[in-house]
Amino acid sequence: MRVALITGAGTGIGRASALALARDGFTVVLAGRRLEPLDDALDAIAADPAITVAGHMAIQSDVADPGSVDAMFGTIGQRYGRLDLLFNNAGTGAPPIPLEDLTLEQWRAVVDTNLTGAFLCAQRAIALMKRQSPSGGRIINNGSISAHTPRPHSAPYTATKHAMTGLTKSIALDGRPFGITCGQIDIGNAATPMTERMTQGVLQPDGGVMPEARMNTDDVARAIAYMASLPPEANVLTMTVMAAQMPFVGRG
Repeated sequence: MRVALITGAGTGIGRASALALARDGFTVVLAGRRLEPLDDALDAIAADPAITVAGHMAIQSDVADPGSVDAMFGTIGQRYGRLDLLFNNAGTGAPPIPLEDLTLEQWRAVVDTNLTGAFLCAQRAIALMKRQSPSGGRIINNGSISAHTPRPHSAPYTATKHAMTGLTKSIALDGRPFGITCGQIDIGNAATPMTERMTQGVLQPDGGVMPEARMNTDDVARAIAYMASLPPEANVLTMTVMAAQMPFVGRG
């Protein structure tokens, strides 16, 4: 049995990735703050004729809450006894307003979910991966195009995604002696509820507003499944997958 945990799994990239990983033979654990979309995703997995493995489950959890993360990993350890893959996908953003107008609460909400949440899940995953038999595993962090280049009025989100790159490299280095690999996928304009506003037009660095192209989440999920499929001796440290027509190359 190969067990994968996907955070933020109820919608968008998380849901698509859970389905892709289940098709590749993983038993998937879907985690998120709202149980209803997680259950809907489980129903989609159960209805997919290409998925033959069983034992999938949903866990209502908030990655920004250490107690909630502890409970989630306690459940995983008790039920499966191991974790082979963590996809740190849960994330949020702040309102696209000038930096000086952001409140400390808005800043902390993004940092707590995007960065601290990823750290907490990685920390617990590493501990489990070290003690399980056979030991080892893989962590994939959801970075962003913003890990390279910011959008206007995106300081909290951009700061956490830059920090995610440092976290990814640190995990990749510290995990080497234990057979734990870590990589980051930087995603640009996947068609999720979070990017719906892009179809109507978003602020550009030159002050203009324009609609932006998006790509299907299934294409992102296939990239994540590829990263997850590699043997322990191989790792994709960083990957960028983006809508081909989005304004990233040459942005600014």
